[in-house]
Amino acid sequence: MVYVLSKEGTLLMPTNRHGKVRHLLDAGEAKAVKRCPFTIQLLYQSTTYTQEITLGVDARRIRRKSH
Repeated sequence: MVYVLSKEGTLLMPTNRHGKVRHLLDAGEAKAVKRCPFTIQLLYQSTTYTQEITLGVDARRIRRKSH
């Protein structure tokens, strides 16, 4: 997962398209701003459209250590 910031620094949609991210970095159209979690900032104007996302956690999948 790569997090993406706009030119102004607002959070955009994250991406799993690592090839596209590498292309943007190599072409000088983006810069890495954070290594963990890996975050890039676009160096060109883009739309700031984002989708609403929901985080789901399945509590039944939590395993407890037996002592």
